[in-house]
Amino acid sequence: MTLEPRFAELRREALAALHPPPKLRLSDWIEANVYLPSSLAAQPGRMRLWPPQREIADAIGDDSIEQVVLYKSARVGATQLMVAALGHFVQNDPSPVLAVLPVDSDCRHFVTSIVEPTFSESPALRAALSADATGRDTMMTRHFPGGSLSIVSARSPRNLRARTARVIYGDELDAWENTAEGDPLEMAIRRSMTYPNAKLVLASTPIDADTSRIVRAYEATDQRVYTLPCPGCGEFVPVEWKDIRWEPEQPETAHWRTPCCETIVQDRQKAALVDSGRWTPTAEGVTGRRGYRLTSLTSTLPAAAWPRLAAEFLQAKRSPATLKPWLATALGEPWRGEGDDLDGVSFPALQRPFSAEDVPSEVLVVTAGCDVQADRVETTLVGWTREGDMRVLGHVVTWGSPTENETWIEVDDLLRRQFRHPAGSVLTVDATIIDSGNWADAVYAFCRPRAARRVLPGKGVPGFGRPGVAFSQTRKVRLALLGVDGLKLGLHQRLAHGETILFSNQLGGDYFDQLRAERLVTRYTRGRPTRAWEVISGRRNEALDTLTYATAARQLLSLDLDRREGELASVTGKTESPRVIRSKWLDG
Repeated sequence: MTLEPRFAELRREALAALHPPPKLRLSDWIEANVYLPSSLAAQPGRMRLWPPQREIADAIGDDSIEQVVLYKSARVGATQLMVAALGHFVQNDPSPVLAVLPVDSDCRHFVTSIVEPTFSESPALRAALSADATGRDTMMTRHFPGGSLSIVSARSPRNLRARTARVIYGDELDAWENTAEGDPLEMAIRRSMTYPNAKLVLASTPIDADTSRIVRAYEATDQRVYTLPCPGCGEFVPVEWKDIRWEPEQPETAHWRTPCCETIVQDRQKAALVDSGRWTPTAEGVTGRRGYRLTSLTSTLPAAAWPRLAAEFLQAKRSPATLKPWLATALGEPWRGEGDDLDGVSFPALQRPFSAEDVPSEVLVVTAGCDVQADRVETTLVGWTREGDMRVLGHVVTWGSPTENETWIEVDDLLRRQFRHPAGSVLTVDATIIDSGNWADAVYAFCRPRAARRVLPGKGVPGFGRPGVAFSQTRKVRLALLGVDGLKLGLHQRLAHGETILFSNQLGGDYFDQLRAERLVTRYTRGRPTRAWEVISGRRNEALDTLTYATAARQLLSLDLDRREGELASVTGKTESPRVIRSKWLDG
């Protein structure tokens, strides 16, 4: 190399050091390099961020920001944004990355249905997660030059301990459950403490205000809200549900009335205002920790149109069982403690003149729940309406030891019972769950030959994040694993609000005392709040348990209710008398 070309090269290097090229913002990189497959987007192809997402993406890519918190609803594209950000850490900023999700099934879905399809669709990322030369790659661990991507369940403390990472991504924090080793969020954060430039990205829809991890994480940030310019006065204000108005029973008229000057804004104007919106911090003196409150009220997706949200609300508000998930998924609002106990509920006001002998006309489905004690089996029969409302038809006690066949013969007779419907036909018990508890052998023996009738043994599993019903196989019988904490909370909320659950007027005071037998308490372990059901001293809770099992049994069914209604209305014709053949021997 001659002196002159070498001098020119050194000069270029020196100028580059003095004036480095501007760093590409993460939002720009995402829109240039990330492609969404048709399985994840209504409009597949190159990813286009909507305005609120752009600042969030840039905050994730900013090395000076150590923590980004997304306190969000559904329908805001948060998962797609997180996967695109993972692509950035794989290609542009290689690092050990740890993604923590609630349970193992979520991890598998995240890898196979979200990460892999997105990376496969994006040319810049297609070869990024290639097989590791050492053969260490598994479904939940992928290696790439300069780093790795590990996806683990929050329920697996051993897997959390086994990994360190510079970037921690926690998804759906409020569905995480404390383990025997403590709070999985604290364990995950400790995995990054050896890195001076660690990055923590947390995202979740909230569940319950008292124990919400995402609410606590957001409150430790600068608490940004997305504000829109008011067309009337120009002031930037957030869109809140209390300002969405519509004519009575006409959700299609839903609009936004701005809080500053009460200007009426129609949904068709929303997209333009969102384009001009901005993030506004509401907590002063916080640096390095960004918090974003993201709701579907400012989403431009068709599913988040204000009239559609209003129509959903009118359906959801009938019952806390439907209102609670709507608040979380539509507004990103946590549930605030209603229904913790039932001492204030007037059960006589919820009683009506019906019973198992006189089934209400609106009942289309019947389920049963059984609790097994040393000297009896208690059964609650519940009727269900088209809308999912409950009609508690009766509570039956079958006396006898669960080790005796005669006891189970009586229980089987009860579960085979026919209920005359006012429409003309009859109903039978569509599904039953029997608590196996301390009598597993007897319950399994009873349920095994009756599985075709959806008579299943059940076992309660703790944890408010558990699904109402999951399944396991044991001793050649299908076992229903019941998320009893959440099921009981749903019943308490139904009873504390409205009349979506009504009771037969033949049920007595002792039955309702048993429904009041438990209350929800919040305890603190190592400074972290946890909730648990506590039996009130001196009270029995069999009625609450059987009602819980009958509620879970409804989740075993996927019925065509139009067909069921038609079947009930089609009264069978006159029954023919049995034909008698006279024996010739009698004439002999």
